[in-house]
Order: sequence, then structure tokens, then C-alpha cells
Amino acid sequence: MKAERASTDYSKLIRRVLVRFLTGAVVMGSVFFVSAGTFSYWHAWILIAILFIPMFLVLLYLLKNDPTLLERRMKTKEKERPQKLLVRFSTLATVVAYVIPGLDYRFRWSSVSVTLVIIADIVIFLAYVLFFLVLRENSYAARIVEVEKGQKVISTGPYTFVRHPMYVAVLVLFLFSPIALGSFWAMIAMVPIPPVLILRIRSEERLLMRELSGYREYTQRVRYRLLPMVW
Repeated sequence: MKAERASTDYSKLIRRVLVRFLTGAVVMGSVFFVSAGTFSYWHAWILIAILFIPMFLVLLYLLKNDPTLLERRMKTKEKERPQKLLVRFSTLATVVAYVIPGLDYRFRWSSVSVTLVIIADIVIFLAYVLFFLVLRENSYAARIVEVEKGQKVISTGPYTFVRHPMYVAVLVLFLFSPIALGSFWAMIAMVPIPPVLILRIRSEERLLMRELSGYREYTQRVRYRLLPMVW
């Protein structure tokens, strides 16, 4: 009976992951191509490929090696009110920042060189590699801010250098996306993202200090939250 239940749960997880993955790809593509008014928006095709091909491979890896983490990643509802507000605000800023490039492409507001676009694409890919390294190192790297029973402090891999390496990857991905999409104007919409991440990290650390055993000692060993030698 337990084996049957585990098999059923695993099948449900696979379905949820596939639905979330396909929905994300369709929604992002729709935002890009509808705002651009054409499917010939090549910047968007490259960015979608850079994001979703590695994402698919990472999902396969987690399904095989750490389905529990993948289950955690399916949770999206924050419990803390400050986190809820920050997530809503960052989501709004991201949507605006992803609509502008399509309009920029349609009306030719910006002139971003192909070289800059390629550099931005490479940086975004490297950010996603860092994101994967974080997931591989920390099985408790959920989307929402919470401390689970039995959770331990992770101080290896990327966590050796900064306390929140996943946010480093997210920050880089957000900040370089406008250039990858060929838009200087969209960078304005990304301006709120760094302060929002800083506020989220401060709120998260208060929770970790309070509820995660050993985290205070970890902060004394690893001084920087987001950027080495900066903060």
C-alpha cells in the first residue's frame, strides 16, 4: 500500500511539474511575442531556450535525485505578510520589465548590439548554472521562506562565499534579461528588483536567526549575504 501511494504521489508530482513548466513557457512566450507583435522576435526565442532547456534538464535531475526538493519548489504561497507583499511587488515589476522589451522591439526604441545581447545571454546561462548548484547543494531551497522540521544550515558549495547564493543567481538573471531581450528601456523596470531582494533577504534572515539552529553561527563565518566584499 505504501509503495502504491508513493508511486501515485510521484506521478502527481510529475504531472504538476510538467503543467507548471509548460504553463511558464507558454505565458512567457505570450508576453514576449504579443507585446512584440511578431514571432520573429529572435532575442526572445534565444532567452526562452536558455531558460527552459536547462530548466527541463534540471527538473529531470531533481525528479530522479531529489523529488522532495522539487515538491518544496512547487509551493508558492508565502506565510509571512512582508514576504507576500515583496513577492507581489517583484512579480509586477518583472511582468512590466518583460512587456517593455517586446514593445521596444516593435517600435525600435532601443539599439542594442548583437554582441551585448550574446554577452547577456551567456551571463544569464551562467546564473542558471549557479542556480542549479544551489539546488544540488541545498535540498531545503524552497521558493517560499520557511524553516522545516529537521532542516540544517548549509555552508558548503556556493554557501561558502555568500549566505544567499540563489538570490545572486536570481538578481543576475533579472538584471541582464533586458539586454538579452534587446531593450535598454526595460532596465528601468528592473530597478526595484535589487532593493526588493535586499528587503526579502533581511526578512528571511530574521526568520532563520529565530528558527534555524546554527544559522547565527553561520552568519559569523560567512559575513556577506549577497555580494562578497559588498553586502
